Amino acid sequence: MKKQNIPASVTVQSKPNIFDAITIICVIALGVSIATATRHVIQPLNMPNAQLIHLDPIYLPGYAMRTTLRMFAALFASLLFTFGYAVLAAKSRKAEMLLIPVLDILQSVPILGFLTFTVVFFMGLFPGKILGAELAAIFTIFTSQAWNMAFSLYQSLKTIPPDMEEAARCFGLTGWQRFWKLEVPFAIPGLIWNMMMSMSGGWFMIVYSETITVGNTNIVLPGIGSYVGMAIEQRNLAAIFYAIGAMLFVILAYDQLLFRPLVAWSSKFRFETTQSETDTAPWFLRLIHKTYFIRWVMTFIGKLMHKIANLPLGRKNNFFNEKFIATKTSDVIYISVLCFLGIIAGFYIYHTVHDQLTIHEILYVIWLGFLTLLRVISMIILASIIWVPAGIWLGLRPKWAKRTQVIAQFMAAFPANLFFPFFVVGIVHFHLSSNIWLTPLMILGTQWYILFNVVGGASNFPGDLREVVNNLQIHGKLWWFKVMLPAIFPYYVTGALTACGGAWNASIAAELASWGNTTLIAEGLGSYIALATEMGNTFKVGLGMVVMSAFVILFNRIVWHPLYSFAQRRLSFI
Repeated sequence: MKKQNIPASVTVQSKPNIFDAITIICVIALGVSIATATRHVIQPLNMPNAQLIHLDPIYLPGYAMRTTLRMFAALFASLLFTFGYAVLAAKSRKAEMLLIPVLDILQSVPILGFLTFTVVFFMGLFPGKILGAELAAIFTIFTSQAWNMAFSLYQSLKTIPPDMEEAARCFGLTGWQRFWKLEVPFAIPGLIWNMMMSMSGGWFMIVYSETITVGNTNIVLPGIGSYVGMAIEQRNLAAIFYAIGAMLFVILAYDQLLFRPLVAWSSKFRFETTQSETDTAPWFLRLIHKTYFIRWVMTFIGKLMHKIANLPLGRKNNFFNEKFIATKTSDVIYISVLCFLGIIAGFYIYHTVHDQLTIHEILYVIWLGFLTLLRVISMIILASIIWVPAGIWLGLRPKWAKRTQVIAQFMAAFPANLFFPFFVVGIVHFHLSSNIWLTPLMILGTQWYILFNVVGGASNFPGDLREVVNNLQIHGKLWWFKVMLPAIFPYYVTGALTACGGAWNASIAAELASWGNTTLIAEGLGSYIALATEMGNTFKVGLGMVVMSAFVILFNRIVWHPLYSFAQRRLSFI
């Protein structure tokens, strides 16, 4: 790992100064804003104006604050999930056999499918309280963030170079020390990029998380998502543009104040032995270095984390480190138990739904799944052709990546619902086929998973290898097919896998588009689930979820996971 030096332009202050005063004022203002935005959560859900949405733009700052808090609460929960779930899947072969297919299922289950079952649960925890609805909304955003981050960490832990693992053993690191000193730093750059992508993924489905409609249950939580939903319902195009402006401001704010400094900080964990092209430190990072108060807090936290990482927990080269080599007998027993549990679950499901669903209905839903699959494949191929070369170009040029970072985040966060006016009006006016021209809505948000992961992979390309390539004057097709495409391939697979799952999820918004009283439906699995959710038909929603999960798992097992294994075996740096 290379050492990151503080830029010469940064002045480090040793005493409190005017920047500290400004910082304290900003922190206090932020605390007051958060307290004001969250004081409503303990109030009754049926109190006057609790679910009233105003389209006057004067209300947008408050709505933006509440939406942003939900997003970051979900991001924090996603981080906790990632460092538990992904680490266990990467460290235990038996856990991997179960957890990775489950993760495939979870990323394929549409948000409306989660809402159908989770709203009742969270509302039951806090009956009649806004807190229950807030938790349901946060969990919904969590489901659009966590899976991508978990796959990123899992991919990083599975592709650590063997020479670095050997160095950790030579230094006698325990499993705990190895995890925090080798594995987490190696995974940080990719994880930061996927955190940004996950935030954008949360924005993509924000309308559904803040406007919950399941059968006879209708819950509206004030926020940008519910504001957009109301604007679409009332066909208020001016309000749509107000919402776009508010989204742009919020994304720009957390990009400048959080993600851009994190990306600059994560560059010190890049795996290379020579100094690569660097960029100037972000303005906010330079401001932090000019303060005394924040630097003292960050230094204290850094020393504390360093002490925790150095704890000699576990045995050397064993605990949390070496993979358990199972015998064939234990594998047979483990798989047999899983199959037995699966048979019991299948029998219970059959006993519950066999009177509610006919064979004809099941075959029809499977056919709808094939139609949606064709849309997903076509959109992933198109997005790959466009964004893989663009991502490589940006990843190798940090200055350009910095300039386009906010634009990419904003476009990735752009909810498909905001395109409904243009698509619906255009399709109706030109008498186009909904089955074809609603398809691009599936990939508008999820294509950026490919771009972000490819940019992350290209930016992590070791500087010493770049020097070798330049010295050998490797250019053209040889450079593309023998150097860069193999180098970014593990990252591309992660991005394409999550984009594919996201496209399935986005099919609910893409195959059922509304603008005022005009509704267009594309025949497919997404529209089937959306209509069943509106009717409150739990059995049809469950059938759609099972079929969609089956399609995603089969496609992942046939296509993505073999490519993933190939990347791990042949295309990791050693």
